[in-house]
Amino acid sequence: MHESKITYDHFNADASESINIDDETKGAREVVTWAYQTYGESVIYACSFGAEGMILIDLIYSVKKDAQIVFLDTGLHFQETYDLIDRVQARYPELRIKLKKPELTLDEQASQYNPALWKNAPNQCCYIRKIKPLEDVLSGATAWISGLRRSQSLSRQNTVFINKDERFQSVKICPLIHWTWEDVWHYIKKYELHYNELHDFNYPSIGCIPCTAAVEGPGDSREGRWTNSNKTECGLHTTDHPSL
Repeated sequence: MHESKITYDHFNADASESINIDDETKGAREVVTWAYQTYGESVIYACSFGAEGMILIDLIYSVKKDAQIVFLDTGLHFQETYDLIDRVQARYPELRIKLKKPELTLDEQASQYNPALWKNAPNQCCYIRKIKPLEDVLSGATAWISGLRRSQSLSRQNTVFINKDERFQSVKICPLIHWTWEDVWHYIKKYELHYNELHDFNYPSIGCIPCTAAVEGPGDSREGRWTNSNKTECGLHTTDHPSL
């Protein structure tokens, strides 16, 4: 973990209380606007390019066209995800989209640990390929935006718009907390946004290939991740994830 550089001098939890959640975006547009007005260039959107990400990118682009977008490129993503990133960049050409890779290549990780670390020690794999890279990215940022929604899981039910993030020593801004899975798809269809084609094949949540599976029926937006295990989070949104 990098040393703390955040004093939260600009953190204002009271801002969450004054946000109007009765508009079309359930407060998301207002939160995104507040984020860039408050933190400016020191805001990073860590985007997985899931369905929620398409909405946030569209809203962010309407506020700050050259916003910084970071994708944690584990080297294990579906080709459909990389193709989507290309389409998004073409639609929103001024966005600064960066693919952040881990320090270890997959071959180096296999040699140092084992060839299937995601299966034998998934928390360690997530730390190497996602958490540590995000730590590095956020070492120079005051705030970051996340697409968390309260209805996604029990662990996310208490998420608020503006959060003091002790895990990454920054401010975590979550504009979509009041959105349902139905809200997400209504917005995508209404504004004809790009989205990952795997969603059309019963993949509600799309991460790394070894840790993502299709589900039967419409499913919940977090189903299909780490199937047949008790793991539900990669660690980006928890405070008790192990470090190396």
